[in-house]
Amino acid sequence: MPEATYAGGLSMGDTIVLRVDGTITVAHSRKEHAEATFKKTFGFHSLGVWIDNTGELAALMPRPGNAGANTAADLIEVLRQAIAQIPANRRDDLLITSDGAGASHTLIDWLHSLDQTGGRRVAYSIGFDVDEHVRAACNRRPDDWWVPCLSNTTGEVIDGLQVTEITDLLRERLTGLKRPKTMRVIVRRRKLFDHEQATLFDTCGYRYSAFVTNTGAHGPDGLSVQRADARHRVHARVEDDVRTTKDTGLGHLPSKQWQVNKAWCAAVTIAVDLTAWMGLYALTGALAKAEPKTLRYRIFQTPARLVRARRYRWLRLPRTWPWATDLATAIEIIRRMPMPAT
Repeated sequence: MPEATYAGGLSMGDTIVLRVDGTITVAHSRKEHAEATFKKTFGFHSLGVWIDNTGELAALMPRPGNAGANTAADLIEVLRQAIAQIPANRRDDLLITSDGAGASHTLIDWLHSLDQTGGRRVAYSIGFDVDEHVRAACNRRPDDWWVPCLSNTTGEVIDGLQVTEITDLLRERLTGLKRPKTMRVIVRRRKLFDHEQATLFDTCGYRYSAFVTNTGAHGPDGLSVQRADARHRVHARVEDDVRTTKDTGLGHLPSKQWQVNKAWCAAVTIAVDLTAWMGLYALTGALAKAEPKTLRYRIFQTPARLVRARRYRWLRLPRTWPWATDLATAIEIIRRMPMPAT
């Protein structure tokens, strides 16, 4: 399995990274369980978990449009389904990331319990609410404690974006809230732009964002605040996964009946995985990184004929098709793959 990376190429080794996110599918007519969403639209609010290493969609939970973004029970259930899709011998080293919708006692406590299981390491990196306590701690932290953030693409430092850890300043409050002792609170800040209007809370001229993680700062697997922040910010890659999943069928749920739409979502999951495997194992060059719309036009919708001749089946591709050679190469690679073990 490919290694997940961050900060311009830093490897996460054998860790399998699961990224959970929600997405809205707009309905243009009355359908079963289509409801008003938190984004002031009408439709469905599904939860998905993508494997960052491969681009596979490990689990997809279709939900009514009025389902909450931070419903811990749904987040835990979809993560259970995703973890069950990972081979048993690869479930001992996981990283689960989420935006602020995952910042709930229930979810973090559940992830902490998974990490306490013998022989298993389950790390998490989850967005955290910047409330008055977090903001006050940030304002008390001296400037020399803030270090520059690392770029997602190059790994170089970024001017104007800084990060620090405030776990020590919140220790008493975190203990009172019965948060896990291994949880670290890391905050990123940037100065307000000249054209940006300050809110009532931005009294120091900075905009803050925070996340929590159970990856320590020391030891062989420890991460500095810079690296922990860089690792968390690449959670944004899940937006690309959401977009390509919508291009593969989640962009609309076709039926008025809920059960039919659930079956459609199951088919979408299979299609996303097949497309990911095609890019990983069969395609080469630019096509290996192509998105679904490009693959449909160049590969999947190739005009061809399947004929029988000389006791064999032959796939006849048009010589004038620009990507006929790429498709023929992909088919040959797949044909030479060993049969899966039974």
